Amino acid sequence: MPSSIILGTGRAVPERVVTNDELSKTMDTSDEWIRARTGIERRHWIAPGDRGVRLAKQASEAALEMAGLPAGAIDAIVYATSTPDHYAPGNGVFLQRELDVGGTIPAIDIRMQCAGFVYALSVADAYIRAGLFRRLLVVGQEIQSTRMQLSTEGRNTAVIFADGAGAVVVGATDDSTRGIRGFDLHSQGSNAEKLWAEGPSSMVRLESWPEQLAEGKFWLSMDGREVFRHAVVRMPESVRAVLAGAGESLADVSLLIAHQANLRIAEAIQKELQLRDDQTYNNIQRYGNTTAATIPIALDECVRAGRVKAGDLVVFTAFGSGFVWGSVAMRW
Repeated sequence: MPSSIILGTGRAVPERVVTNDELSKTMDTSDEWIRARTGIERRHWIAPGDRGVRLAKQASEAALEMAGLPAGAIDAIVYATSTPDHYAPGNGVFLQRELDVGGTIPAIDIRMQCAGFVYALSVADAYIRAGLFRRLLVVGQEIQSTRMQLSTEGRNTAVIFADGAGAVVVGATDDSTRGIRGFDLHSQGSNAEKLWAEGPSSMVRLESWPEQLAEGKFWLSMDGREVFRHAVVRMPESVRAVLAGAGESLADVSLLIAHQANLRIAEAIQKELQLRDDQTYNNIQRYGNTTAATIPIALDECVRAGRVKAGDLVVFTAFGSGFVWGSVAMRW
């Protein structure tokens, strides 16, 4: 049975940089307030009319270039986003068209919010282990700035979430010393409303959407205290579980990339797992929370900076809306 390895990485963010000081002009906040609560200093937002698929294409092309592969070498696309460009179809088929992959390869869309990239990797890995595909493009991408309530009422989410895309090329290998060692995946729907957007909803007829919008149901709503409380428990639990299943230990970890939800959460995870600074990586200060894109964006930065080398034990962990969470461990 083949293993799955990452052959190339890529990332893309919009050109527009939004600082904390800029946000303070539209809501009751400040640079000091945002940094103290989230660690975020700035984030990237799209320009009017821009598309998530454009960012995904840019990230995918960078990943393909690193892998030394043409787009035509890809057997399938697994696209994770909770903010597709259109209600239907999903972004996967648009990315297939934009990349000019050719043929009729499958493009699978998944909605797992902040854990989207980890879950997308699990889908790609299952395809490879089953022998169905040999090379897959896995994408995590979000456009959230257009769904933010830019006012004091909405500041708890507006200061956090941002736009971006990350991509990896996943390939099959028969080298038993390399590749993905295992996954740990969970959900807890009893907390679904702790972090969610109630609308737009297919349960409500289109003519009622303006009423939902006026009631504020289209805005992302978050119980920050509960999200924090669960995240700092679930992600360390998941990291320990995936390492135990892989027969590895925390001391063996070369690099942990946790979902960039909040710098305070990332610091709490590092403390709980007793990891050194050189074993972790955070970039939420510069990008904000790009949901499904946080891990692949951070991974691409680490790969291109030489933070990851052959033989390293690399772990990703994520937690988000659903609640859903999970981890993956791999030998680079």
